[in-house]
Amino acid sequence: MQTHQWRIAVSGARGDQCQRMRLGKIGAGGNAGQAKISREQAQQTALARVPGGSVKDAELEKEKGLLIWSFDIATPDSKNITEIAVNAITGGVVSLEHETPAQQAKGKD
Repeated sequence: MQTHQWRIAVSGARGDQCQRMRLGKIGAGGNAGQAKISREQAQQTALARVPGGSVKDAELEKEKGLLIWSFDIATPDSKNITEIAVNAITGGVVSLEHETPAQQAKGKD
C-alpha cells in the first residue's frame, strides 16, 4: 500500500474544496527531497502557459523516469483542463495537453 501526503485548500465562505495537491509519497522512496524546482516556481511556469488559469490539482511524481511537477489547470471560459508537466530538476515544460471532461472522467477510472 502506498501512502501519500495531501494538501487540501478549502473555501472559507462555503467550505468547498477548491484545490487539492498531492505532495508526494510519505516515507522512503518519496520524491520531494529530489526536486530542485519548488512547487511555487513550477506553478508559475505552468500558469504562464495558461493565461487566466487556476491550478486545480498538482503533484510531484516520476513519469517515464523523469521527476516532474504535474498541474491540472482550469480556465473560466472552458470545461477543459490543461495538464502541464514541468521538469522538477530544470524547470522546463515537459508536456502540455488539453483534456475534455470526457477524457478527465475516463482518467479517474
